[in-house]
Amino acid sequence: MDADQTSIGGEPRLRFRDDAAPDEPAVTLDAFLDGQADAIAVRLESSDDARALVPHLARLRLVEVSFPLFRDGRGYSAARILREAGYTGELRAAGDVLVDQIVFMRRCGFDSFAPETAIDAAALDRALTRYHAVYQPAADGVVPVWQRRLG
Repeated sequence: MDADQTSIGGEPRLRFRDDAAPDEPAVTLDAFLDGQADAIAVRLESSDDARALVPHLARLRLVEVSFPLFRDGRGYSAARILREAGYTGELRAAGDVLVDQIVFMRRCGFDSFAPETAIDAAALDRALTRYHAVYQPAADGVVPVWQRRLG
């Protein structure tokens, strides 16, 4: 699936989904849990526990996970927790997202990106098409090469 790269409010977005993008603003996890339970979009900060959303996944259309620094990997864990719990809505990585991380973020379950800086389309294409086999199981369901070999 090709990425749809559009700009919303001056912020570049990359989407790897065919459905319409949610246009509701994301509320914080605390606000969602403290009474804005009718919200359908939630933003997780890197220190938030994604497991708090598990009972509410069926009604959420968007979970945006903050990456304050590219080297902060807690968002990868949040994505994997949500996807393994059955979340099928849009999962967006927002913040200090680098082009070379997008492949790994997609493997963890992210299907939408809001990087702080623009992503070069040619660099993104090279990153997404460079490797055709994976070695680890992940939330994306791609069968690892060792498992294909062994059956």
